[in-house]
Amino acid sequence: MAGKDDADNPGVAAPPPLVFGGALAAGLLAHRLRPTPFLPRAVARPLGWLLLGGGLLLGGSGIRALRNAGTNVDPYKPTTAFVAVGPYRFTRNPLYLALTMMYAGISFLARSLWAFTLLPGVLAVIRCGVIEREERYLERKFGAEYRRYKARVRRWV
Repeated sequence: MAGKDDADNPGVAAPPPLVFGGALAAGLLAHRLRPTPFLPRAVARPLGWLLLGGGLLLGGSGIRALRNAGTNVDPYKPTTAFVAVGPYRFTRNPLYLALTMMYAGISFLARSLWAFTLLPGVLAVIRCGVIEREERYLERKFGAEYRRYKARVRRWV
């Protein structure tokens, strides 16, 4: 019987979009039940749109880089290629950075303190339950090549 370290996937704790989306939905629901705006509209709107748009562009670029390399985007499927091009030249986790930017952008647009204050918890879950598992998996799969990449490219930015 194969152990979880033998599986050809990182064994992430939960789908990252579900972690971000679930927390965002909970924060927006709490905001609806007990509104607590935290930014003036004149600041929240441009900042929110900038983060949301930037996150969409970054996420699209990251997905395109993975697909061009012929590897899976889904963390429950095997990684078939090591990708260090496109946004992966600057951050090891452009898709999670993109989700973070979109989450923050929506929180700003809604002016929801509730949603925004849940973000650090989301990032802790993503770090421990997803990123660290993916990094161990990629080190097992790609060895020294991944360790060199990890030494030169930051986890976030």
